[in-house]
Formats: sequence, C-alpha cells, structure tokens
Amino acid sequence: MNTHAPRVSASRSAAFDSASAVGIEARMAAALEHWQSEVIDLSHAIHADPEPSGEELRAARRVSSLLTAAGFTFDAIQPELPASFSARLGSGSLVVALCIEYDALPGIGHACGHNVNAASAVGAALVLAAVADDLGITVKVLGTPAEETTGGKVDLINEGFFDDVSMAMMAHAGAEDVVGSTSLAVNMWNVLYEGRPAHAAAAPDQGINALDALVVAQVAVSLARQQLPPGSIVSLIVTEGGSAVNVIPERARASVEMRSPTVAGLSVIENRVRRCLEAGAHASGSTLTITPAGHAFVELRQDSFLSEAYGKAMVTRGRDVRYSEAPVASTDMGNVSHLVPSIHPLLGYDVGGAVHHTAEFAEHGASISADQAVIDGAFGLAVAASAAASDPLQRQRLLGNTTEKTPPFPTLAEPFPRV
Repeated sequence: MNTHAPRVSASRSAAFDSASAVGIEARMAAALEHWQSEVIDLSHAIHADPEPSGEELRAARRVSSLLTAAGFTFDAIQPELPASFSARLGSGSLVVALCIEYDALPGIGHACGHNVNAASAVGAALVLAAVADDLGITVKVLGTPAEETTGGKVDLINEGFFDDVSMAMMAHAGAEDVVGSTSLAVNMWNVLYEGRPAHAAAAPDQGINALDALVVAQVAVSLARQQLPPGSIVSLIVTEGGSAVNVIPERARASVEMRSPTVAGLSVIENRVRRCLEAGAHASGSTLTITPAGHAFVELRQDSFLSEAYGKAMVTRGRDVRYSEAPVASTDMGNVSHLVPSIHPLLGYDVGGAVHHTAEFAEHGASISADQAVIDGAFGLAVAASAAASDPLQRQRLLGNTTEKTPPFPTLAEPFPRV
C-alpha cells in the first residue's frame, strides 16, 4: 500500500513554526502506517457483513471498538438512533467531525460502497488523533446510520450533535476522484388511499375504488412532469393495489420520491405532486394520507478551501482528481453542509464500469483498488483538516462557523481538470 507522508506546507500558518510542521507531518504519516491494516480490515468486515439502514449495529460496534483502541472516549450523551454514536479525542477549540456511514442496500449489500466511506473517515480520524494537540483540534467521530433511507445525519443535527462542530467531512465511494460536486435535494412520501370494498361483479357501485385513485394520481404526476422546473425528477411506484381481482380495492399504497437541484425547487415539486395525489382522492371518493418516509435532504454545498486542500493532497498520492459541479444523487450530508463548512468528495476505485446501487458495484468494495482508496481517502481528509486548522484565516472562519463569500474553487482550473 502507498503510505507516503502528507505534504502539508509549513508556510500555511504563522501559528506553527517549521519544526512543528515537520513533526506534525511525520506523526500523521506514522499514524497512517500504524493503523493501515486495521482500517482495511474494518472496510472488509463491514463489506462482508452488510446491514440495512437503521440496523447497522455490528458495523457501529466494529467502528467503536477501533476508536476505543485508539484512545477515543464516548460522549456521556449519545444519539437516540440505535446504530449511531458520538466519540471524540482532543480538547482543541476547532472541532473536526468525521461522519461514518455504514448502511447497505437490501439484497445487494454494499452497492454504494459505504464500507469504503466508513473506513476512510475512521482512518482520517485516527490520523488526526495523532496530531490533535499540535493542531489545537478536537476530533469528533459521529456514527451516522440510515443514509440510504431516513437520513441519520438529520437526526443527529436535530439532537444537537453538530452544534459544537467547526467543519464536517467524509468521502464517498465512486468510480473516480471528484471534488466540488453537489447533490440533489430529495424527499419521499408514502401514500395511502382508502376506499370501501365491494363485490366487483355483484355490487361494484357500492364500493369506493382506492386503486382508481392511485391510477388517476399516477397519470396526473406523469403529465405534470413537463411543467416542473428544470432538473426535476419524480419517481412513483405502486406498493399495494388490491387483494383479489373480484373485490373492489379498499386500499392502495404507493411511494413517491421527488428530487431537485435545490431545496427551493423541491418545494415546487412537492406542491405540484401533492395536488396530483389529491386529484386521485377527489376523483374516486377515497381518502388520502401522505406520510414522510424520512427526512428531506437538501443539496450539498462543498467548502472550497477544504475541497482544494483535499484534492491537492490526493494528487500527491498519484490520483487523478477532477473538479465537477454536477450533482451526484442525494445525501443527508447536504443537510450538514448547510449547517457547517463540509466536504463530501467522491473517492474513486476500479468498479469495472458498474454503477452505484447494483450488485456489480458491491463486488468491488473489498478489492485492492478499494483498499488503496480507503487509505488515500483517509490521507486526503486528514490533510484537509490539518491545512485548515493551521491556517489562521481559515481557523478564524471555521471557529466563527461562517460560510465562504467567494465563488467556489477560484483557483482549481490549473490543478484539477473540469469534468
């Protein structure tokens, strides 16, 4: 494995002299090498034992065990979600949060590479722990379950676990290394229509057909797509449509998912889709119940300083890093990024041309290429945090928890090609 030392320039900060910078660099390199095998073993163990969203108890225990061995302590108050946790090391005023995702997809395992996500973030935490006192930081590790469904990070936000955080970071598995990308805002509803059953031949006029309501709604949604804002995506599936062909369906269920480049656009979609669903109820005489299937995710905002520092660090590892503003699916890390400066780069490895959320993608999650990505990603995240912590202006900005006022990536054209 490649374990080159991070090349963080001492000139980044007047707060640290040259000797201190060299010492920090050396200890980061030593920590990366020391923990490398344990971090890769963690990735393989999570990959071999996939757990669906909200049920990642074994993965959380594996991560917690490794953190305990490294000297992390667990906060007296823990998050309510069973597979979540909050641990920390250090006492510096600048709090760096590493977000750990580890949920898999039903039936196809780690088809989004969350074992790589988890291990790279844990690796970064272990590297930063070795220099926490020198950098004046607290390393905070948050177990964030259920990214694929309800959005565990939003629960942790609501419970206050990001209140003391200065910056948040993680990397996400992908087919290539990309910095700067955003994500789509998303929301999903479970839809229930309730009517009245009746014999479909002997007394159809006595029934209220809930399936008819859903058919009307589905047609209305399909027709509405043309008038939705650019970039809108609406997906609808029927999950229940009746129990017997000779019985007027008294219940019909569906799931509808809405995505938009921005949370403002998502609100437009939600209002339009709601009216389509209500149309089905009015037309059939059924009653309508709409239940959120989880938290709404907002679009991802990547911090330019942290992203550039991460990207440059990855280039020193021999990786081909690209810059793109294109949205990549949806993530509850978007909600975190609206609260604190954050990064969520794509961490690339050989996936044989497979795309996310397929069994083929999952097959590559414990490969040599994926293992290298885990170690390189840990390096990149740790160096990005170190660069910010040792830069007086960035440190002041992050401690003030203010967003950047300059356009994103003003200097990336030269080091990183645009996609």
